[in-house]
Amino acid sequence: MARYLFEVMYDGTQFHGSQLQGETPTVQLALNSTLSTIFRKPMGTYGASRTDEGVHALCNYYHIDIEDTFTFDLVYRVNAMLPFGLAVKKVSIVADTFNARFDAIARRYRYRIYARRNPFLQDRAFFYPFSLNEPALHETAAIIKEYTQFQSFCKRRSQSKTYNCTIMQSYWERNGEELQFIVEGNRFLRGMVRGLVGTQLQVARGKITTDDFRAIIAAQDCTKAFFDVPGHGLYLENIEYPAGTFE
Repeated sequence: MARYLFEVMYDGTQFHGSQLQGETPTVQLALNSTLSTIFRKPMGTYGASRTDEGVHALCNYYHIDIEDTFTFDLVYRVNAMLPFGLAVKKVSIVADTFNARFDAIARRYRYRIYARRNPFLQDRAFFYPFSLNEPALHETAAIIKEYTQFQSFCKRRSQSKTYNCTIMQSYWERNGEELQFIVEGNRFLRGMVRGLVGTQLQVARGKITTDDFRAIIAAQDCTKAFFDVPGHGLYLENIEYPAGTFE
């Protein structure tokens, strides 16, 4: 038996999230079902990061133990059977003790916003046609790195037992017509990135001040934050593991 790690990417609008939810179409269900068909027995994967409905992933990981020996190209075989919105980028053999979720040391997300109508960005970024104070966004992004407790940006009914997160990167950048928020941390809470984006946009529109933004973080109360940005603007961009994981 060997433990295999699948690196996948997917269009989040094609699924009701990444995590298994019974028979609801999710990324994990599609991967499990495909592997079960290939190996002709029930197969279950374990995911690295949960993404909500609509959220895309350029990189996510699932590990699974496979007892069977095989000689076929597993990446090719799996991709031939997966739904079109999901693809396996690579399969690696990892240590038997490896855990896709708990061994990850960093995760990076990107949220994409555009202000001028563009049909090619529909369901790929958030159409937000408002005047924004960009220096205020740079200020709030820097503020985020000062804190480690983010309960205010965790949606209710979360399974998290702690709200402590270490944020290594947090900044906004212009990319063509888009304004993008990039954030990297050791872990993220349920709805956290969307809450951070939505609340920062309130500052950029002059609805609240940077002092209010700090107060929302300090309140440790999710009813104070703003989560009203859609999932399709958000991308799980990268997951980092310790050196040597893929050797």
